[in-house]
Amino acid sequence: MPSGQPLPPPAQPTAEVPASCKVVFTPSGRVGVVSMGTTVLDAAREFGVDLDSVCGGRGICGRCQVVPAVGSFPKWALTASLDSLSAPDATELAYSGRRRLGASARLGCHARITADVVVDVPPASQLHGPVVRKTVDVGDIALDPLSTLHAITVAEPTLDSERGLAETVIDRVAAEWDIALDGVLPSALGSLHTSVAAGTPDFSGGRVVTAAVRWHRAQDARRSASVAALWPGVVTTALGVAVDVGSTTLAGHLVDLHSGEVLASAGRMNPQIRLGEDLMSRVSYVMMHPGGDRELTAAVRDSIAALTVELCSETDTAPSSILEVVLVGNPIMMHLVLGIDPTPLGQAPFTLATDAPVELGGPALGMPCPAARVYVGPAIGGHVGADTAAAVLAGGPHRADHITALVDVGTNAEIVLGSSKGLWAASSPTGPAFEGAQISCGQRATPGAIERVRIDPTTWTPRVRVIGCDLWSDEPGFAEAVERQVAAGARSAAAGVTGICGSGIIEVIAEMYLAGILSSDGVIAAPPSDGEHASRIVSDGRTSSYVLYEPPPGSRGPTVTVTQNDVRAVQLAKAALRAGVDLLCEHAGIDAPDRVQLAGAFGTHIDPVRAMVLGMIGDHEPSDVRSIGNAAGTGAVRALLSGRQRLEMERTVRSIRKIETAVEPRFQEFFVAAMALPHATAPSPLLATAVSLPAREDTRRHRLRRTRTAPQ
Repeated sequence: MPSGQPLPPPAQPTAEVPASCKVVFTPSGRVGVVSMGTTVLDAAREFGVDLDSVCGGRGICGRCQVVPAVGSFPKWALTASLDSLSAPDATELAYSGRRRLGASARLGCHARITADVVVDVPPASQLHGPVVRKTVDVGDIALDPLSTLHAITVAEPTLDSERGLAETVIDRVAAEWDIALDGVLPSALGSLHTSVAAGTPDFSGGRVVTAAVRWHRAQDARRSASVAALWPGVVTTALGVAVDVGSTTLAGHLVDLHSGEVLASAGRMNPQIRLGEDLMSRVSYVMMHPGGDRELTAAVRDSIAALTVELCSETDTAPSSILEVVLVGNPIMMHLVLGIDPTPLGQAPFTLATDAPVELGGPALGMPCPAARVYVGPAIGGHVGADTAAAVLAGGPHRADHITALVDVGTNAEIVLGSSKGLWAASSPTGPAFEGAQISCGQRATPGAIERVRIDPTTWTPRVRVIGCDLWSDEPGFAEAVERQVAAGARSAAAGVTGICGSGIIEVIAEMYLAGILSSDGVIAAPPSDGEHASRIVSDGRTSSYVLYEPPPGSRGPTVTVTQNDVRAVQLAKAALRAGVDLLCEHAGIDAPDRVQLAGAFGTHIDPVRAMVLGMIGDHEPSDVRSIGNAAGTGAVRALLSGRQRLEMERTVRSIRKIETAVEPRFQEFFVAAMALPHATAPSPLLATAVSLPAREDTRRHRLRRTRTAPQ
């Protein structure tokens, strides 16, 4: 069929149509050929194009919007037109999500390529580089490395040699280091001859080589060892990598196994986000797409390998020097890393393939570390995985006499509560609101996102601070600084204030309550007819919205508002978290924990006072609520450096009592009570010493005013 002519209707099977189509994606410039009928989203994934998707291709989220375009493109593209994509199907026609379809925009997950086409991915549909703010501080631990280096002298083989080279290496390690080895690991056998031949000549006529010895732990604490690698000359550097495999980001740390020094840290987006932003979307993707599990596994393994290479590049070291790898993550991520079908975790009873640690060679997971042994941490059970186990190892609630609640806030909030006398754990379904999803102006923590909010209680005037700029919005030069700094951080032409991320969402809801804009029930005040508050509250049908930020004239970026639905989404999320904490307290027989530890990259940036105003974590002295940073990454590094730390983690995990919130009848009661701000029944005397809380009488008056002024 000549290019540029319309496609015949499906009812005419005899019409000639191309079997494949060319596609160009802008602004990335990626070009490829796909089979006719391929969706734009699938084509984008195939060519590595930065196209967002949250719902896993269901046509719900609206984040994969694309625009077919023509213009200054290759000659064949000059005749491309809107007809190069299939007509909107029923799903597209019925789409009514918050992200409205723009002019000529299509849903990439449902628009199918039917001819050569140029597709523009607008900035709102792109995944920009994240701000991965995960660092690690392992504190003071006793090093107990599982891989050690030993230089030995090996005589060059001759016709009189009666022993194989592997046996000769074993003999020399025993003679020079008094270490009895079990053997040489199969992964090391192939390099023995070349390493000895390239070894440094010794005065005795032999060759000096370095044996990397891998120690194995038995249940009775006895240790055995094998040669994991053999290198020519004297090698003094043994490296390890610890990776926290999160559903959104991967955070990796390169560590010197002998000194314990963290040499480099890096992070990157989990590429699986293109196939589903939250864990259940990825499980659904596996269920809906044959081979989807292999696709997800390949994506995360490739990212782990690339992260490893990046860490080595930063320190000018070789991946072949890596001898130990520790991976931690939630159960679904660990199943996918190991190549195990995750679908059983998508429905009750959420049975894991194994909750024990798994150990295997680096090449088995596609890592560029031929000598490395990979340790995948143990899971606690259900949706409480190895990342929580590592966080417990780092936070140490099991070592303390006081009762601690360790909370890792995310799409699922993992909660561990207890002391040296016992631990309880639960996973509470908070949903993605704390990560910016389900929020009208919400987004991930990328440059331009509002992360700090303060509201004047008298005028209701807000001031904000965004990622990528240190100035507050009421300081001179804010707009210009945001345009400049955010554009540089985002590596994109888009700049300005772009939305609000998780920590900002918590702060704005808390500040709205403190200022009297929100009632205890979470109702936004009705728009005033006049006065200084009139410009901050706008009518939104039968509800109201709060205007948080308006770009100055001439500046880029959207007007950021907080809607009634946004407030409800945050209430549901915080109520689920608080209900999980309260449920564990009931099982432990206490009213409240003595201390609270906030873990994870998100927990690191939560203001403890605003979190208590929201009612996320109960009533505490602000000094008793602290961030412990990327606790999962810290625990992974501790396990990397010490075999004893691994044993401690495994013993602790076996002692934790897992509470399944989905089948606990009291969870719903706690949840309903926790919907109010800060809480429907629990008092907040300690919080009241830190901030001025609205009186309950004000809440009642607020509701009455809303009733009188609501449209009929």
